[in-house]
Amino acid sequence: MVLRLFRVAYPHSGPDYPVPMSTPASAPSAPHQGLPLAVVGTGVMGETLVAGLVRSGWKPQDIIAVDAMPERMEQIAYRYGVNSADLDKAAEQANTVVVVVKPQDSTDVFPQVAKHIRPGTLIISLCAGVTTQLIESFMPEGTPVVRVMPNTPARVDEGMAAVSPGVCAQKEHLKYAVDLLSAVGKAIVVPERYQDAVTAISGSGPAYLFFVVEAMIDAGVMLGLPRDTATVLVNQTMYGSAKLLVESGEHPTVLRERVTSPGGTTAAAQRMLEENKVKAAFMEAMEAARDRSAALAKKAANRAAKLG
Repeated sequence: MVLRLFRVAYPHSGPDYPVPMSTPASAPSAPHQGLPLAVVGTGVMGETLVAGLVRSGWKPQDIIAVDAMPERMEQIAYRYGVNSADLDKAAEQANTVVVVVKPQDSTDVFPQVAKHIRPGTLIISLCAGVTTQLIESFMPEGTPVVRVMPNTPARVDEGMAAVSPGVCAQKEHLKYAVDLLSAVGKAIVVPERYQDAVTAISGSGPAYLFFVVEAMIDAGVMLGLPRDTATVLVNQTMYGSAKLLVESGEHPTVLRERVTSPGGTTAAAQRMLEENKVKAAFMEAMEAARDRSAALAKKAANRAAKLG
């Protein structure tokens, strides 16, 4: 597999260095060889990660599932053949702890993790809006922390994850995180200051596309099509268009213009979209998502301050 490389600069990392955009889906080299990986939180995204790692060649016995609901934890252990344990025990045993919980729960989870990890344990957070600075404030000094924003297409190994290092994260930690997330799609490294925008674009992005699909299917029904026919037409159109966009490498404007004949049906539809300011609505929606991500970060920090 050919790796595409790009360069990312970080104030604390010294010179720029190339980071793989995606890597072969296989178990990455762990910072502490021979020790397991703990996934704390086995909701939709936590289970998605566990399932992807097992599919990509990870040994199930090298993964520990942790969840606040014992029945859920045992369900995941049975379904994928992985181990399960309470949080304290998992943190003690693991070389890497991946935390996949809701932002409002993270300020309870991270201090508990901090009490039990060994020196040098890598902390990977998939908690929306929770900064590496906040996570580091809970951890023993020098603990490497990596922040990740994934998305739900990871369920079909087509996810998009953005990875950002904390102050103590080194190149090998970033590579490990990128390799880990590549088991369920693609992963890139971005400066953490971009994470709120990433949340708005790719983190929440699938919901916008599903919204468009929903609207197009409803329009098909309004135009007289059976709903199942409209669904097939729209789903394949969305899938094929996305594949064409990715594989052609052409700008979306170029591809759109190829479909839009002067005075034709597409031009008529596009005129209505422009009159209704659909593009502006999308931009405002993503600004709102970015602002909400920043607000969640502030809320988490305030909660931590009260607890501290």
